[in-house]
Order: sequence, then structure tokens, then C-alpha cells
Amino acid sequence: MTHRLRKHADYQIVYKAARKQFGKQIAYFHAPRPAERRSDTPGPRIGLTVPKALGKAVDRNRIKRRLREAVRHALPLLTAPVDVILHPKRSVIDADFAVLEREVSVIFRSVQAAAERASAKKTSEAKPQ
Repeated sequence: MTHRLRKHADYQIVYKAARKQFGKQIAYFHAPRPAERRSDTPGPRIGLTVPKALGKAVDRNRIKRRLREAVRHALPLLTAPVDVILHPKRSVIDADFAVLEREVSVIFRSVQAAAERASAKKTSEAKPQ
């Protein structure tokens, strides 16, 4: 994953700016990246958080590997400059990869649509009447 959230501060910005949203297998947060931070990495940035409650390190690492691959497949669906954090639920452990891939695609389409709505709203507010 070349476009990923790395710093704790970046995660905190997304957590503060976003509401937690839920998919069937994955909860997620997303927030538009501020204009001054967009030059760092163009396009979206993705972060993964896998809690210790999902198992031992071996299990959590397997979940992260599978999610990174699903993100890699679905990344072309997300072009807006947004930061997204994926937080898998316990059901991810036993889920087929195709199900994970579909879930990530649905999440990315939803985030892209929200970013486009926010962008359209911002441009309509900026135009003088």
C-alpha cells in the first residue's frame, strides 16, 4: 500500500474529524485531507487498525495482509484526497477474501461519493449568488 497513513497524528486527525461508520465486516472512518496536507501524498491515504481483541499477533498480521491486498485491488475506486481508516470486526477472521474485497469496494465507493458531495457543496457555496 503506497498511500497509507503512517503517523499517529494523522490517525488522530481522522478520528476527530469523522464519525464511525459501519459495514458488515469492517467499521471505518474517513475525512477529507486539509488543503495544506494534500501536497504530501496526492490521492487517498489508507490506514488499518486491528485491535488485540481479534487474536494473537499472527492472526492480526494475517488480517492486515488480507486487508492490504483487498485495498490494493479496490484503490482505483477511490481518487479523492481523503484519509480512510479501516477497523475490521471479529467476523473478518473467518470471512472469504472475495467477501472482504467486496466490502472494501463498497466502503471506497461510499467514501468517494461522500467526498464528491462535499466537494460539490463547497463549490456551490463559494459561488456568489
